[in-house]
Amino acid sequence: MGLVQAAVGAIGGSLADQWKDFYTVPDGLPATAALFAAVPRGTNAGRGSNTRGSSNIITNGSRIVVPEGYGLLLMQDGAVTAFVAEAGGYEWNSDDLQSRSIFSGGGLFDSLVRQSWERFKFGGQPGAQQAAFFVSLKELPDNRFGTQSEIYWDDGYLNAQVGAITRGSYTLQIVDPIRFVKSFVPASYLQPGRVFDFTDLDNAAAGQLFNEVVSSLAPAFSLYTNDPAKGNRITRIQQDSIGFAASLSEAVERAYHWKTDRGLVIVKTAIVSIEYDAHTREILKTVQRADALTGARGNANLQASVAAGVQAAGENAGVGGILGMGVATGGLGGLAGLQQPAAAAPAVAPAPQAAPAPAVDDPMARLTQAKQMLDAGLITQADYDAVKAKALGL
Repeated sequence: MGLVQAAVGAIGGSLADQWKDFYTVPDGLPATAALFAAVPRGTNAGRGSNTRGSSNIITNGSRIVVPEGYGLLLMQDGAVTAFVAEAGGYEWNSDDLQSRSIFSGGGLFDSLVRQSWERFKFGGQPGAQQAAFFVSLKELPDNRFGTQSEIYWDDGYLNAQVGAITRGSYTLQIVDPIRFVKSFVPASYLQPGRVFDFTDLDNAAAGQLFNEVVSSLAPAFSLYTNDPAKGNRITRIQQDSIGFAASLSEAVERAYHWKTDRGLVIVKTAIVSIEYDAHTREILKTVQRADALTGARGNANLQASVAAGVQAAGENAGVGGILGMGVATGGLGGLAGLQQPAAAAPAVAPAPQAAPAPAVDDPMARLTQAKQMLDAGLITQADYDAVKAKALGL
């Protein structure tokens, strides 16, 4: 009473030549098709073009070919009577008591599918007729998400509440086909000729999943940016499709129990764009600038700022402004106080304490400062000559 395994992996020409009539997946399916009825194949060396049959009802002796990447579900009166997750050829035999009713395929499907099988399996002996359906076990692409207004979350990297409009796509995988069909797929799709497609705009069940993903985006962003293992960097999300997918899948599971109630998981994401609001952009700019002004790069920026200040002082106030800035920064001593990226020099005996700075109105002091600034390249020879003439009263 069930499926008899005839051949494993023999789904090519040799099996097609042997079985003149069998059921398998229809031609021309979109890559996003998740569930559909099996269709009969006619003769012509087992590769006939008779794929238009609308009946997916199999009887005693019917042969079924399960291609790689698909699972086979047999149902009677809305109840699951058999499941196959292993590619190969099978024969339905309602009399053979030794036939197997489930092939888990191991791995990801093993524990989940067996639990669902015990919960949903047919209570009595299956009848002579069974409805055959295929379920895709592949990653199903092109499931898109997007927000029309900003979503907000507490960001560990920026240490503030931030907001953004975002859009992208994700891939889905059915990890428990029995639970998926029994608990989520509407009955209208369990009919010959119908295709359950997550990207179908007329699929209300798929629309519900879209809404749940959008409502989970803010918690997913929060999970990602507050995870120390991710480096707390919001800017890494677009380059980390697997990491953000894990955060999004976790957020969806917490809120809507996709895996445990529906047999679905989010595998990968691709964020096409993130448009931060004005407040977030300002915070991000400040934090990025603070990151840039650390270490050796910070010293270079500070030195450039000092040089720009000296130039501005000279342009706005002449030589007097330059000398005033030199006095305020202690001449070259102000520049010498910058942190240097080179390794620390060996310890030496402390230098004698410098003599107190001379008064600013002392001509000798002004000439000394001007000479130091000339030697440092902060003023020109003409500037120095002007200071010298003024100090000597020439």
